[in-house]
Amino acid sequence: MGFFSKKEEGGLMDVIRCDEQEYLVWKWRPSGEANSTKKENSIRFGSSLRVKDGEMAVFVYQQKDGSMQDYIVGPYDQTIKTANFPVLTGIVGLAFGGASPFQAEIYFINLSGNIQVKFGIPYFDVFDPRFVDFAVPMAARGTITFNVTDYQGFIKLNRLVNFELEDFNKQIKDAVTKYVKGIITNVPADNGIPVLQMERKILEINELISARLKARLETDFGVNLKGFDLASIDVDKESDGYAELRKVTADQTTKTTVAQTDVGIKNLQDMQAINASNLDETMRIQREEAQRAQKLQTETNFMGAHALNQQTDVLKTGAESLGNMGGMGGDGGMNPAGMMTGMMMGGAMGNQMAGMMNNMGQNMNQQQNTPPPVPQIAYSVSINGQTSGPYNMQQLQQMAQNGQLLTNTNVWKQGMPNWELAGNVQELATIFGAVPPPPPPPPMP
Repeated sequence: MGFFSKKEEGGLMDVIRCDEQEYLVWKWRPSGEANSTKKENSIRFGSSLRVKDGEMAVFVYQQKDGSMQDYIVGPYDQTIKTANFPVLTGIVGLAFGGASPFQAEIYFINLSGNIQVKFGIPYFDVFDPRFVDFAVPMAARGTITFNVTDYQGFIKLNRLVNFELEDFNKQIKDAVTKYVKGIITNVPADNGIPVLQMERKILEINELISARLKARLETDFGVNLKGFDLASIDVDKESDGYAELRKVTADQTTKTTVAQTDVGIKNLQDMQAINASNLDETMRIQREEAQRAQKLQTETNFMGAHALNQQTDVLKTGAESLGNMGGMGGDGGMNPAGMMTGMMMGGAMGNQMAGMMNNMGQNMNQQQNTPPPVPQIAYSVSINGQTSGPYNMQQLQQMAQNGQLLTNTNVWKQGMPNWELAGNVQELATIFGAVPPPPPPPPMP
């Protein structure tokens, strides 16, 4: 604080400045007394005003139509002149030549300093919306940091006369306590955070409180919230509510896990039943197709034999007719013309019969020499608990080359009692032998 002495109105020139180290609002009093009077607030033109960088001086003039202010933002170090004080210029007339003292209260506001307020909230009950019968006591503590950036809004919301930082901090602390307690109490229902997990979710809860509290401090107190630190959420783990909630939550978790396991096993069993049914249906269709092909082949052979029998009967009838042609004469004697005709017809029929027999024999020999179709080998494959197939040998070899079929892959085909590893099936040994070996490693540097 500058040098001051008891003075009468219009006394010595003043040096108006603030020498406080830690403050938010500080009122300048020329006499140093606790309460200022109009006499003490009389300031001469020509007095020196010194405002440091990061602070601001507010000149408050009490007028009939209300108070008015001039704002001087530091750094500033000059004598007081009406040219630098727009409001003062309109208040003080020129009758005294600019030498008359004027009435004003002067306040210094710290714009660069940060104010920290610690808070602690004793135990209060928090309920999990799923189990509202169990109250869990919780406590919270932390720190807020704020400063003044909008000084006009700050002056509008706060009386600067006899401003006490301790009282102001208490008001802010009360507001912080109210908001922290209210948000923590409603976090389980509003944000879906279980009560027993709130200690682990402290960062998320910190952000929720900070966003709500910042707007409140700006609107109601005119200060800027620079930081909010929720240091801890303390749960009374010795309380009955906490013990009961842990027990009922554990039981609920166990039931949910068992139910999920049962559903998983049921789904696996259903999938296996569906795969087994699909496999049986596939094998049934293959058996029916093989039986149908065999039946068709047998019917073809029967049709050839039937045709041969019919032609044999025709030739037999022709031969009998041929034998009767010699007696075609009316008197029962030898008929040369009939005999010649019979011989000709018999020769033609014999050639026809010989050709037919030759063709029939060739067809039968060809059918007898034709080997039966090669049986198709089909394996079903189980990959990652899913059954697919059946696949023939060519498809299995392609899967082995692509890395889909390995020696430790389970396979099964019709006739096998159980699933078996592909590497243990002798019939599939050639498939894995045909898989190209991995490339050799690169040479050592």
